[in-house]
Amino acid sequence: MKGLLNLGIKASAVLFTGALLVACSNDQDPGLEYAPDMYHSIPLDPYSQVKENKYNPGGLNMREPAPGTVARGKMGYNMYLSKDEAEVAGVELKNPLEYNEQNLAEGQVLYNRFCSSCHGEQGDGQGLVGQKFKGVPSYSAGRVATLPAGHIFHVITNGRGRMMPHGSQVNPTERWKIVMYVQQLQKGEVGAGAGTEEAQDAAETGTEAPVTGTTPQ
Repeated sequence: MKGLLNLGIKASAVLFTGALLVACSNDQDPGLEYAPDMYHSIPLDPYSQVKENKYNPGGLNMREPAPGTVARGKMGYNMYLSKDEAEVAGVELKNPLEYNEQNLAEGQVLYNRFCSSCHGEQGDGQGLVGQKFKGVPSYSAGRVATLPAGHIFHVITNGRGRMMPHGSQVNPTERWKIVMYVQQLQKGEVGAGAGTEEAQDAAETGTEAPVTGTTPQ
């Protein structure tokens, strides 16, 4: 009787081990799923799809926006370029903001906050970081002095070379204000009329959010 019991235990152990090996051998099959409604959204969730969607092209829940549309909150600054390059942006993108002292003064505030550490307050590439890591160009010399507004906007958004993207730090409106001030530095003109009432207000209030410069959500 005892021998049969030991044999049964050994047989059960072998069967259990075999079941474990078989269950873990298929990476594509996680096994039984209890209460699948707790894991998978009944509505069409673009980031969690189990079955093919027979109503949308390609069978996907997620669909691309209609060509030429602008997402809410993007204020028309989506970069619909024929080719996603700074040179192309320089031709196809224009600054939508009005050139005035207020925008220029706010651009100076934003530039000093986010750009001057590398590019310098004078735009000469001699900021504290620029002095340590050589090679930051001057805005008023060479090819950089002729870069158009769209080119500058694209580089601020996506970065270039050693310069990292700043699209997550300044919103599109603020980027265009920075572009406006950078184009003044390209001419060798520093400051945005600090004696004007608009410039003083901008210096005192900063931009929409005092820390990041981006509108709080």
